[in-house]
Amino acid sequence: MGNTFRGAGHSLSMSNGSTDVFVDVLMLAVSALAGSVWEYRFATLLNAQDQSAVGRGTVGFDLEEIDWGRSPGERAAAKDFVLRVLDLALLRHRWNELDYDPPYAERFLRQYREMVEAFDPADADPRDDTFPGPEEAFMASCVRHRVLCAPAYWDTCVFCNGAEPPH
Repeated sequence: MGNTFRGAGHSLSMSNGSTDVFVDVLMLAVSALAGSVWEYRFATLLNAQDQSAVGRGTVGFDLEEIDWGRSPGERAAAKDFVLRVLDLALLRHRWNELDYDPPYAERFLRQYREMVEAFDPADADPRDDTFPGPEEAFMASCVRHRVLCAPAYWDTCVFCNGAEPPH
């Protein structure tokens, strides 16, 4: 069973293992860049894709279901943030700390970046059950792995939950 991320009329389907890697490298990047409430909400959404906590083959989301903001400026800033997260991940930010080699991560990141780039946030139809609300945005950090975590959902970060966390 796999997982699917959708947006701009496209989809990115990955195996469970590829999804784990995708989430790991995105969490390394989003943890370095998040600073606003919306950015922490997006980090919380990524953290919620942790299959170790929610189950294998049960994750993925649609860009159209995210609350990108009310004004054109808010939507542009949110999209820019997601693109910056993807760009930082594509630069292999902290990948040297992973206990594994992610050979396909770059391909998945590039494909997802193309989806985000093509996506127009004005077309979004946000769903409350997809994108965490401001009160759910977490700003806690796992001291051991230096990534954001969601204590409201579970006690550990994606690397603590996983079999082989970075050091």
